[in-house]
Amino acid sequence: MIKHVAILGLVLSASACSHRQAGTPIDGSLLGASALNNAAVMSGERDFAIQLAQRFANEVPTTINFAFNESRLDGEARQVLDRQAHWIKQFPEVRFRVFGHTDSVGSTAYNKRLGQRRARAAVNYLVSRGIDRRRLEAMVSLGESQLLVLTNGQERRNRRTVTEVSGFMKRHPSLLDGKYAQIVYRDYVASAKSETGLTLSESVTLAEE
Repeated sequence: MIKHVAILGLVLSASACSHRQAGTPIDGSLLGASALNNAAVMSGERDFAIQLAQRFANEVPTTINFAFNESRLDGEARQVLDRQAHWIKQFPEVRFRVFGHTDSVGSTAYNKRLGQRRARAAVNYLVSRGIDRRRLEAMVSLGESQLLVLTNGQERRNRRTVTEVSGFMKRHPSLLDGKYAQIVYRDYVASAKSETGLTLSESVTLAEE
């Protein structure tokens, strides 16, 4: 019986290692990762991070595209990143991660490096627009491993970077009391206006008067 329990424990440990949540420290021990995950669940941080990620994806274009074999940003990409930077500035407690992708033309190793250069270009631009580099987590290159369009040829939609919410800044003053919900539902400067031309918060105030 003890032997079976020990084997089960090893299986669960291996499973936990292979399904680490985004933002979990790579060099953390299994016990440390479990403790962090449990704390995030108990505080509601993980659920609120998911909600904020959904809000970001709904309100801002998260993807930019590149010319073939290029990591330079064109005008359209810069416009999208400008919108991302504006949104990100309204949530200084939140961290982001940029994923780099390529199409399937070229070797796997080359595309891994190209995806990294694209992610780095996007991050550097966001930093140039006033985003603290510490809020932009380690850039991840997925190369050609996650194609949007399954083809062996050149495909612009596959040549992209994707920006995603990855979690909250630790020890940020706004989070000392665990006020994640207030951050998720915070109105920001460019919030949509109602038909009256007022922001959402102004409309609510008038409705209450």
